Amino acid sequence: MAITSNPAIINGALITGQGIHSVLNVSAATVVKAMRGRIVKVNVNTAGSTVGLIYDHTTTSGVGAANLVGTIPDVVGTYAFDFPCGVGIVVVPGTDQVVSVSYN
Repeated sequence: MAITSNPAIINGALITGQGIHSVLNVSAATVVKAMRGRIVKVNVNTAGSTVGLIYDHTTTSGVGAANLVGTIPDVVGTYAFDFPCGVGIVVVPGTDQVVSVSYN
């Protein structure tokens, strides 16, 4: 087996436990990535009063149940998603929620 110097690639496979990119302190609907990618982790920095949402979409308009990837709990902490998005990644924090997102 070949060993590579890139810690995100091992034997040709992308290691998704760590995001290569991040967006910090998201407090409003945000396009994290406008093309296919993978949502890796979400840190809830401020809990807020409702859950946040993650969509497989390229814009903040037109998101809905058909492209919902997951919910972001309204509890401070780190949450692993490791989920592929075929179109894009949109994060919509809950009311008064602030999150940071890592993605590939």
